[in-house]
Amino acid sequence: MRATLRWAHSDLRRHRGEALFLVLATAGIVASLLLATALFGYATNPWQRVFTQAHGAHVTLHTTAAADAGRLAGLDGVESVSGPYPTASLTLASKGGRASVELRSTPAEPEVGRPLITSGHWLDPATPGGVVLESRLARALLTAPGDTLTVPGSARRLTVVGIADSSEPRYRPGERPGLVWALPAAVPEPVGQVVGLRLTDPGDSGYAVQRAVTELGAGAIGEVATWQQARAEAQGDNRLLGQVLGLFGLGALVAAGFAVHGAIATRIRGHLRDLSVLKAIGFTPGQVVRVFLVQHLVYALLGAVAAAALTEALGGAVPGRLGDAVDVWQGLPGHTAALFAVPAGAVLFIGATTGLAAWRAGRVPPVPVPRPAAPPAGRLTGLARRALGARVPPALVLGWHKAFGRRSRSLGAVARLTLPLLLIVVALSAWTTIDRFHSSPERMGMPTALGVRADASLDDARARALLERDPQVAAAYPGVEVAALVPGQTATIALRGLGTRAEPYPYTLAEGRTARGPHEAVAGQGLLDLLHVRVGDWVRMTVGERPQILHIVGRSIEPENAGRVISTSLDTLRAGDPDLRPSRYQLRLEPGADPEEVAARLASAGRGHLDVHTVANPADGLSPLRAVVLGLIAILALIGLIELLTAIGGTVREGERDLLALKAIGLSPRQITAVTVTATAGTALVAMLLAVVLGLPLAHWLIDAQGRSSGIGAGIAQGPSPLLLLLLGTAAVLGAAALAALPAARAARRRLADTLGAVA
Repeated sequence: MRATLRWAHSDLRRHRGEALFLVLATAGIVASLLLATALFGYATNPWQRVFTQAHGAHVTLHTTAAADAGRLAGLDGVESVSGPYPTASLTLASKGGRASVELRSTPAEPEVGRPLITSGHWLDPATPGGVVLESRLARALLTAPGDTLTVPGSARRLTVVGIADSSEPRYRPGERPGLVWALPAAVPEPVGQVVGLRLTDPGDSGYAVQRAVTELGAGAIGEVATWQQARAEAQGDNRLLGQVLGLFGLGALVAAGFAVHGAIATRIRGHLRDLSVLKAIGFTPGQVVRVFLVQHLVYALLGAVAAAALTEALGGAVPGRLGDAVDVWQGLPGHTAALFAVPAGAVLFIGATTGLAAWRAGRVPPVPVPRPAAPPAGRLTGLARRALGARVPPALVLGWHKAFGRRSRSLGAVARLTLPLLLIVVALSAWTTIDRFHSSPERMGMPTALGVRADASLDDARARALLERDPQVAAAYPGVEVAALVPGQTATIALRGLGTRAEPYPYTLAEGRTARGPHEAVAGQGLLDLLHVRVGDWVRMTVGERPQILHIVGRSIEPENAGRVISTSLDTLRAGDPDLRPSRYQLRLEPGADPEEVAARLASAGRGHLDVHTVANPADGLSPLRAVVLGLIAILALIGLIELLTAIGGTVREGERDLLALKAIGLSPRQITAVTVTATAGTALVAMLLAVVLGLPLAHWLIDAQGRSSGIGAGIAQGPSPLLLLLLGTAAVLGAAALAALPAARAARRRLADTLGAVA
């Protein structure tokens, strides 16, 4: 045991930097995996908790005011019903903010879909003008219990008496109105009603919608929302962040395992004589294997324990969503198990890769095998000899030959270094894609910056004149949006009519062409997946009692409504309904215009008749991803550094036997140093080229796959700029050369007696 400890201690002293980097890299990998676990729990649990406590509805139906929605309670598979509750659409204002809301007449607290009061209290007949706001809507309006809300354009006032969490789809500016519960006296003129269905089989929501449409008629159904949609919306960006952290964490773990494997294999090749001596003095193969295995398991264990301790103690203090995720995760039932399982899994994986490499050390024979006089890669290739004849500096030729002369070892070293560099290229692509959402939103499905809803008192001509009067409004596109039942009547989608044939809306197309003729439309990826159609197909949907048949001629990048959107021109919708008038406008601003300032001016000019909001950018919720990407790049850089140190150590040790020959042919110590530096830099250069060639297509595939799964659609991936890739490659090559310079210079200046001892 004493001899084993002395060997491990001696090895640690010789490779302190490598040991430190391995501990740090393991800590970063385990921390990223723990944060990914926390984000997955945070994405699912809050909504699931609210849904369970609220006894949430599996299907929520918006119907006309005349529909007999009470009949739905008798449908097969319906366990219980909430409502029907009369509803009205309003615009509420508070502290300079505005929001479109659904005012829901609720005489008593519902049993199904019960709002969970987080502050204040439930509706009280003593306050007939009191309302309870859904929590996200309350945050958007900056309101709290006791505040007063106004209805623009009228003298009406509502008093906030409570804030509540709801399991229904939440408020999204410009897409979904906020939910407000009120007493019947506060909803004097309802225009519709809503009913919630609790099913005996939650997975049967599609069939339940079909039965409801059959019972009430397609014309009675306005909009349908299922619990699956509400859950997906609630998870939102948190799940994406968790996927990114998990993917890169696992990739970094694999890269770290390969780096450890390569380090041990290189060390074994450099210490064959020492290992033979250990065998000769009585070490068993198992003891030799344990020396390497235990040593690297200790490194991995130190990093994993440090990561788990820091995540547990300080994770909640991280500002923003990551800190919130850790706080919620620490209160979940599976938190303790995950806190032990994730670090243990990482340590076991590193242990497995260590064991595979250490097993070779156990097979070293106790009697040293003489090294061959001429290794297989010892002879120069014809290309190398021609390069020397062409007076290419010998250091460059011999360095390149040393790096790639032994094909199997060269490929292994390049592959191990390529993996972390490839993941860095993928991370930079994710960063660039997020930046493109902000810098060039028109290329990412957001050609307009503002959305406007006009009330019924403004006709189209007056509304457009009012909007286009602002000097920073480049164009105002009139439009309407209605809910349409899909074929099979299992769900609703958003049917939009935007722009006219004379002034078409500038959709961002990823496939096909724009809709120019009658009955032509473009659709989002979410709709294509929902209906199992593709560009070129015809689709039939139902708007009220009226069928609408459209020809999908293009696929647009659609960030809203999970991509379940089909868009055509306003003229096409007016052909089926001549009385249709625009109810919304999308505004394209002049370059450099501030959307917030323009929105404030238009709201003021509208005098309560315009509800102006900025178009939501899906990248706004991904701001924590920037810090995540930086942290992952740092972890991957540490892993790459480990591999470089391994490659440098192996190159220097293998170069000791060539030192006498190089000096004999007249190379100076500086030239001998340049041989090793060239070999290391050449390995880094080839690895970087492979990382770019393989990493860019991989990044595009991963980002577009995520875009397809979220409904936005493929075509959003953006690679890093050539300048950034050039800087990354230059840093990798120059960094490798700088790391190799000092050990190579020391080896080149060794005394001849030392060299003879090394090769004996």
